[in-house]
Amino acid sequence: MAAKVIVEKNAYHDSVTLMSLSGKILSREGVEEAVVSMATEMNKDLLANIGLLTDNASDATENDLIIAVKAINEAIVEDTIAFVDSELNAKKKKKGKGGHQSVQTFSAALNTLPDANMAIISVPGEYAAREARQALANDLHVMLFSDNVSIEDERELKELGREKGLFVMGPDCGTAILNQTGLCFANKVKQGGIGLVAASGTGLQEVAVQIDRLGYGITQAIGTGGRDLHEDIGGIMMLEGLTALAADEHTEVIILISKPPAKAVQRKILEVVEQITKPVVINFLDGEREPIEAVGASFAPTLIEAARQAVKRLDPEAKVDGDLPLATKNWASDERTQLSSQQHYIRGLFCGGTLTSEALSIIRSNGEAVKSNVAKIAEEKIENLEVSAGHSLLDMGDDAFTKGKPHPMIEPSLRNDRILQEAKDPETAVLLLDFELGYGAHEDPVGESIDTIKEAIELAKQEKRHLIVIAYICATLADKQDYQAQEKALLEAGVYVANSNEMASKLACLITKGEVI
Repeated sequence: MAAKVIVEKNAYHDSVTLMSLSGKILSREGVEEAVVSMATEMNKDLLANIGLLTDNASDATENDLIIAVKAINEAIVEDTIAFVDSELNAKKKKKGKGGHQSVQTFSAALNTLPDANMAIISVPGEYAAREARQALANDLHVMLFSDNVSIEDERELKELGREKGLFVMGPDCGTAILNQTGLCFANKVKQGGIGLVAASGTGLQEVAVQIDRLGYGITQAIGTGGRDLHEDIGGIMMLEGLTALAADEHTEVIILISKPPAKAVQRKILEVVEQITKPVVINFLDGEREPIEAVGASFAPTLIEAARQAVKRLDPEAKVDGDLPLATKNWASDERTQLSSQQHYIRGLFCGGTLTSEALSIIRSNGEAVKSNVAKIAEEKIENLEVSAGHSLLDMGDDAFTKGKPHPMIEPSLRNDRILQEAKDPETAVLLLDFELGYGAHEDPVGESIDTIKEAIELAKQEKRHLIVIAYICATLADKQDYQAQEKALLEAGVYVANSNEMASKLACLITKGEVI
């Protein structure tokens, strides 16, 4: 085994670039451990945990880049470091799309793009608020991809943005589609008459994708960051987005997406909704129907149902049937008969956090006890992330799984070991998986896991068990990764590909319980 750690002083790179690069390195043959990251305290702790924290790395600051590689021999270490250097330097040297040169400072960026009206900020949380203030001072809307920003800073930034008539999307805002341009993690969807405001990244993606699949399109999809509806923030950005879409002549129907807001915040939002003349559909996952319908809005219990209802409000003649097809029910019934007497449980391994939450809600609503790392109810919280028991749903993008590693939407192979672990459990009946395509996502997410899925199915078969794998691909036919090729690979491996996360979750219940409410 060989290892090498390099510290590059004052060599800042954004987290999206570094996460993507880390994923590429970890997939290289012979590489055992790899960290390419800014020298934050958290990343230094990670280096220490894997035995790669040198004195130089320990003394590095958050403005310094650390490149650490452990591999089976020195040749692979050197080759990998050369690859990292090549990838990072290529970004510095080459001109990007439109002929714009890479720049190092905020003022240089403004000089290069004087007509820009938005800044996407992806820097360590310690510096993110400062950069956002600078953007707002220059009359730029802000998409704050960075997390670890204090709630006090978030409120101050959003209040400033509101005063100046500017959006502050985030912190920890991973998805938006503005003027048909996907930002960070987003899908290529049709243009149309439905506008979205979402405190959820994959939730926004799922609703936009389902609108596209129904043959309709969107005007704008505005992200707010996950804490926007917290009582200390007050839903500032959801209210700003709602007001903007209400005034937009191209938006005919509005969708709001979030986990349940604080009660006071929900009241404030619904007071505004009541004054809007356009149809409003609200998906507050696990929220209450009555107060939403009391102000004239439509309540949607699931993400795809939000898309269906919005399309129906846009076009009353649209066909939006949400029932499971008879052929699908027959397939599930047949699969159920092939399970052994020990196989009772659903094991979900998700890349999308909101898709995890939605599956939890659907399975619970079918009378099943289920545990998850995204659960808000005490009795549903998973006790041990390393061991699944009963119906278990894991958001593999949670910090507990991604510390020092790229998000599974960028590097889906990170859940491969867990796929095999669940396949070895004699109580596992259904394995639930999601795959996200689009901007920012891995170029071939199914390809990164397909051999592991085949191995999992074969492993169960050798032990006289039938492992059922149900997958959902959150994508449109226009996404760059080629939806049809991704779907074909799964189907050929014996995986059932559902047309929504709702359908995948309901199918899993139908198989394990024998019925769906």
